[in-house]
Amino acid sequence: MAYEEWGPLAGLIGTWEGDQGVDVSYHNEEGKIGETPYFEKTTFKPFGPVENGPQVLYGLDYRTAATRKGEDMPFHTEVGYWMWDAANKQVMRCFMVPRASTLIAGATVEPDATTFKLEAVLGSNTYGILSNIYLDEVAKSTRFDVTITVDGDTFSYDETTVVEHQRTNGVIMHTDKNTLKRTSWEA
Repeated sequence: MAYEEWGPLAGLIGTWEGDQGVDVSYHNEEGKIGETPYFEKTTFKPFGPVENGPQVLYGLDYRTAATRKGEDMPFHTEVGYWMWDAANKQVMRCFMVPRASTLIAGATVEPDATTFKLEAVLGSNTYGILSNIYLDEVAKSTRFDVTITVDGDTFSYDETTVVEHQRTNGVIMHTDKNTLKRTSWEA
């Protein structure tokens, strides 16, 4: 199957695994910022076209799970979609985490790009962030960005979430990064 319609997302199709993950975030148990090394498995399954009036989108249904090294159960999961709007050169990533927080990040990206950055900002009507009442009061996410690089069978990302955290009386930078290898073209 040809995947030209997926533009810069075509290189992500398949199943990926990586054990170089590092999560830097506030650890409630210790009451401070800490690092968590993790293993990750992500799948990207293509679908489309999706006709949204005159807009035509091609997408990837994605699921990811990150597991702390030495543990069996994931400490972080996501479900969502990556979308490509070729006419407007827009890449969009829409996802939800099981803390009842969701976001849509996006940017203008060239169809043949192998590296690109997506952003979301609290309060934006287009590329924005939503949280439940508890998170909005205790750990409000105000900004998210992720830089993606796809190089053949290697996929890496570096993402930052800016969080106004009540327990730290300030702003913290929650970062995640990993390099994954494609294990299969099938999702």
